[in-house]
Amino acid sequence: MKTAFLFSGQGAQYTGMGKELYDREAIVAQTFAEASEVLGYDMAALCFEEQQKDKLNQTQYTQPAILTVSIAFWRLLKENGFNADAVCGLSLGEYSALVASGALDFKTAVSLVAKRGHFMANAAPLGSGKMVAVMNTASEVIEKCCKEASSIGVVSPANYNTPQQIVIGGEVAAVDKACELLTKAGAKRLIPLNVSGPFHTALLAPAAVKLQAELANINFEPMKIPVISNTTAQVMPQTDIKSLLERQVMSPVHFYESIATLKELGINQMVEIGPGKVLSGFIKKIDKTLTTTRVEDSKTLNETMAILANK
Repeated sequence: MKTAFLFSGQGAQYTGMGKELYDREAIVAQTFAEASEVLGYDMAALCFEEQQKDKLNQTQYTQPAILTVSIAFWRLLKENGFNADAVCGLSLGEYSALVASGALDFKTAVSLVAKRGHFMANAAPLGSGKMVAVMNTASEVIEKCCKEASSIGVVSPANYNTPQQIVIGGEVAAVDKACELLTKAGAKRLIPLNVSGPFHTALLAPAAVKLQAELANINFEPMKIPVISNTTAQVMPQTDIKSLLERQVMSPVHFYESIATLKELGINQMVEIGPGKVLSGFIKKIDKTLTTTRVEDSKTLNETMAILANK
């Protein structure tokens, strides 16, 4: 069996994430210590302490926190002899995937995503945008309604999570107009999302410009295993890493198409690495034939290692 590691995106964070394995495994504690050293604040306190919950949910802190937890868990798998044939991540998770591919070292990545989070948080003023999950509606219908509503402002698909769940985002009035058109077109479930900004839309262009300047100073090593790009849903060419990461913040995430690409590469087993089980849930809706497991605590780690050992 061929295995892909999939890395969590923003929104999966919660207070206490990673604590059990932090307390038990030296490599996990070491990863948190490295992040703290780079960022100048206590990553363990941010992730584990209830009084830091509000801070943990701020984009500029959420992103390095999830990256740290994800890489700590990945290192634990690697330490036990388990490696992937390909990697992919959801938005922010693409940076974890690049670390796992050998293209980027962890310390550089955690510094970069802290800046990325800051740029994204400040790209669109709070309250100027919104995101809505559109359920059980054809992508063509969603795209058509967004195009029509964009006559009054920015609105577009932002996340193609599963064929049954596509998120749209943009300026409030334009998103509301698109929702009105979608309801007329037969959409029955529209779920407003509690997010801090209209990510993966044109409103994030200012963040992309600032990210481009940071990426110019970073050297990406040759990838040892394929990374699937969120932006193209294809294998990321080495020469395009910087341009794709720049585009990614203001372009839609093509997650279910990325899973199709992994299948074309012969992948039939997926391991979600990081907090929560959002991606595992998506995969079950995308393709029930895929074996899905995850790493979030000792129980899921042991279950995953047993499955990988028997592949």
